[in-house]
Amino acid sequence: MITVEDREAIRRAYYLNRKSKRQIAREQGHSRKTIDKAVENLPPQPYRLTKPKAAPVFGPFQARADELLTQNDHLPSKQQYTSHKIFEVLQAEGYHGSESRVRLHFTQWNKNHRAPALFLPLEFEPGKDAQVDWGEAIAIIAGVKQTVQIFVMWLSHSRRRFVMAFPSQKQESFFYGHTCAFDHFGGVPWRISYDNLSTAIQVMTRGKGRRENQTFVSFRSYYLFDSHFCQPAAGWEKGGVEASVGFSRRNFMVPIPDVASFEDLNLHLLKACLKDDQRRVSRQLSTIGQMWEHERPLLRSLPPFAYDCCATTSARLNGYSLVTYETNRYSVPVNRARQDVIVKAYPFHLEILDGTTLLARHPRCYEREQDLFEPLHYLALLEMRPGAFDYARPLKKWQADWPESYHRMLRGLRERWPEGGRGVQEFIRVLRLHEEYPASLVQQAIEQALSYGCPHLDGVLHCLHQLTSPIEPPTSLELAEHPHLQAVGTQPIDLHQYEQLLRSSR
Repeated sequence: MITVEDREAIRRAYYLNRKSKRQIAREQGHSRKTIDKAVENLPPQPYRLTKPKAAPVFGPFQARADELLTQNDHLPSKQQYTSHKIFEVLQAEGYHGSESRVRLHFTQWNKNHRAPALFLPLEFEPGKDAQVDWGEAIAIIAGVKQTVQIFVMWLSHSRRRFVMAFPSQKQESFFYGHTCAFDHFGGVPWRISYDNLSTAIQVMTRGKGRRENQTFVSFRSYYLFDSHFCQPAAGWEKGGVEASVGFSRRNFMVPIPDVASFEDLNLHLLKACLKDDQRRVSRQLSTIGQMWEHERPLLRSLPPFAYDCCATTSARLNGYSLVTYETNRYSVPVNRARQDVIVKAYPFHLEILDGTTLLARHPRCYEREQDLFEPLHYLALLEMRPGAFDYARPLKKWQADWPESYHRMLRGLRERWPEGGRGVQEFIRVLRLHEEYPASLVQQAIEQALSYGCPHLDGVLHCLHQLTSPIEPPTSLELAEHPHLQAVGTQPIDLHQYEQLLRSSR
């Protein structure tokens, strides 16, 4: 293929210098066919192979690869053969070539056999539409690398997004993601589009019919938005949030976040969403944040109180003052326990109630068959049974994290009152101060009591009183402004008044 400069030189020689094609070919070293194309000003054609390139390694397996690719037309969209899977199949059948050669054939085959996807440009009215979807991402939380579920709500007009991470896609997480998104947007969209989620759809009927989950209907009626469910395998109906999930994962979760808790991770995601407000989408005159400011007044107003996003059930306490929820057991104070209680499971914590009285609150566990103890719940029982102190499971983990001052006080009390577990009982009474005071304050009082030489309950209470109600030193009286008082304490003693007092007493 000749360059545009060579093409120009040929045309100038032929049309301006009146040279023959044979002379031009001899002088410039091009073939007669090339001279003819340049003189006739034919457009340059792309390079085409006269015959396919030889593929000695992949060639024998090409028919097998085409067979697998043809099967994709009859497989579910999310369970089709990928280039990597085809490579694994061919490799198991004796293929020794590279995976990149299989990927190249995969791309060429799809170009030749599949029509390009076509989309309609859409425009949404401010405040009217939003889209919701879930995604997955990797995060390191408290040193553990794990898969987290990413909830994304996307406003269709302003393109503002809200992203939040959860341990699971349970219904209470689904609802809580909505309430946090509504707070973030400052209102409720009039209509929200979804996939056919089990947290919202109870069963799909024939055609476009849906039977919605009753709890979802209750949630929707509380915020008064309309719901729209896409057709199965029709992700383009909510393509904005589909793209937003990928955008959030690539831009908000790279590099992989390394945080102490879900609370820290969600704070990181919220900051990323707020920073994204400053971005201007291509072909938009305003930034995302500016378009949202225009959209916010057109959203539905928020109700005075947020929806209580929890799963509620009743439960029965066992003999260990434990309540079972989803195979995990949670402790309740032994001195406040009732046989039947109510369990309210939120996305990140769990509450146990006696009617409307809160008995206990625990971080929610998503593992299986775990026991979650709050040591303070068992201190009243241990005070009555001090002999079980060294073997009580609820205290094992807490005891491992005690500061040295706690162990010193326990040893001292055991040495002082060894009989009948009295020393242990006294120490348990000290531990029960955690029920009323912050742990840092109790630790400070224990250390102060040890330094004063009074390592017992009364000594710790005295130190707590000093720490919580410190006595202010008396202010000094400045006598320069009161000259009539300057002689007080320096005047001579008059014993005459004392003698009068003695005589009157006789």
